[in-house]
Amino acid sequence: MLAHVGIALGIFLIIAIAYFYVYLPNVTDHGKAWVVPDLSGLSAQEAEARLTESGLRFAVNDSAYQEDMPPLTVLRQFPRAGAHVKHNRMIFVSINRFDAPQLPMPDLMEKSLIHAEAVLRSSELRKGRTLYQPSPFRDFVIEARYAGKKVQPGMRVPKGATIDLVVGDGNGPADFTVGSVLGDSYERALLKLANWNLLLGEVEIPEGIDTTGVESFVFKQLPEPGDSVRVGDAVRLWIAPRGYKPAPDEDEELQP
Repeated sequence: MLAHVGIALGIFLIIAIAYFYVYLPNVTDHGKAWVVPDLSGLSAQEAEARLTESGLRFAVNDSAYQEDMPPLTVLRQFPRAGAHVKHNRMIFVSINRFDAPQLPMPDLMEKSLIHAEAVLRSSELRKGRTLYQPSPFRDFVIEARYAGKKVQPGMRVPKGATIDLVVGDGNGPADFTVGSVLGDSYERALLKLANWNLLLGEVEIPEGIDTTGVESFVFKQLPEPGDSVRVGDAVRLWIAPRGYKPAPDEDEELQP
């Protein structure tokens, strides 16, 4: 009796060992690894075919834009090329979009050419041609153009677009109309004056107003916006914290 039990037990152990260590590994590919091929630069169709040949599956999980790559080509993949994975593993890819994403055009007006170039770079845009027009302000941006057309700040342009800049040649008439710095912060007003080749004149602060440690804004300027000035003229500014409004009698005292 015991002999029969031992024989039956031995047969069961042989079957169990064969099942777990021979049959299952062959059916499930246990311990076998597949190498992920490099899909970069392939079209989505080519990448899917390559993965199918390698016993793997294909899925697109996102898209991006890279100017130097054709549309619908693989930009990135996960797992990476050369990784060892199991059979039938899903490989996720990012493909290149057809069109570049649209970006808002930055404000380049009233900026120097050097500053405008830096703004374009930081906005992922390219500087194109520099076009000169008569103006007393040399290398001062007058206009920005995309594809030959004027673009205003905030208009949408493709990422990587080439922007032409129209700037002053420094040979325009000496007399010109002064712009407005009303409502601008004191620092921005100084930048505008420098770009206009004008000097800072007297800076007035209303009596009883403390601007220590507080950002100040221009509420009056002389010459006034629209007045005729010459390069090198001084502009007088009245500044106060945001929201300040002079009383009517005080406003009369501010007249030149």
